[in-house]
Amino acid sequence: MSNLSDIGNLMHLYLDEIDPGEGTSAPEFLITASAHLLNQKGGRNWIPVIVKETGEDQYQVIGNSFIYAVAEEAGLERVWCIIADDSDDTAEVVKVLTGEEIPKINLSKASRDEIQAAIEYLISQPDSALKTVKAAIAVNRIDEAPRQYWNSFDPITGLKCGITRGKKLDALKQVFYLDPQPMPETITDVDILKGMSTSELKAMAKKRGITGISKMKKDDLVQLLSKS
Repeated sequence: MSNLSDIGNLMHLYLDEIDPGEGTSAPEFLITASAHLLNQKGGRNWIPVIVKETGEDQYQVIGNSFIYAVAEEAGLERVWCIIADDSDDTAEVVKVLTGEEIPKINLSKASRDEIQAAIEYLISQPDSALKTVKAAIAVNRIDEAPRQYWNSFDPITGLKCGITRGKKLDALKQVFYLDPQPMPETITDVDILKGMSTSELKAMAKKRGITGISKMKKDDLVQLLSKS
């Protein structure tokens, strides 16, 4: 839909041609005070709004939503914008680069340094659910775990690193996502087996032709599969 000749261009667009999109969560005070300053200092938004084209002379904000809100509050007729393409990838990059979304890294493949930086970032946030977590312990145990096979973050709660179900585990989802490798058909590594659920362990045992497992507990299943 985007006019390819406009992509990347700085354009002075009328506000009534622009849909604010998701808008901004900035406090009203910041918007009104910034709008007052903008009017006092010449009324030009030196940092452009990022928009995509949605129709003929129609656009939608995909980045720098705060600047759009300030321009609207200031009563500007036109606002300086950069035209981006309408792909989802572009929208994601724009929101991250404008600070409107937190970037996520793939925990399945992340380096130890990346995990450490992410954990320390979460701990440093105001009212963080991870305030009581010891970063060094959490980083070491997550890094050493067989996370390349995880389909969920649940195995982290079994690492005894201070991260439990609920708010602490949910906090990790702000900065991590998972893209796991296929699980090998035969696994004897105890650490990998411990990270699997009881139902997954029983399914694996059945595939190996092991019987008498219906009432087995997880620890017993782990020991059995690690030796078979």
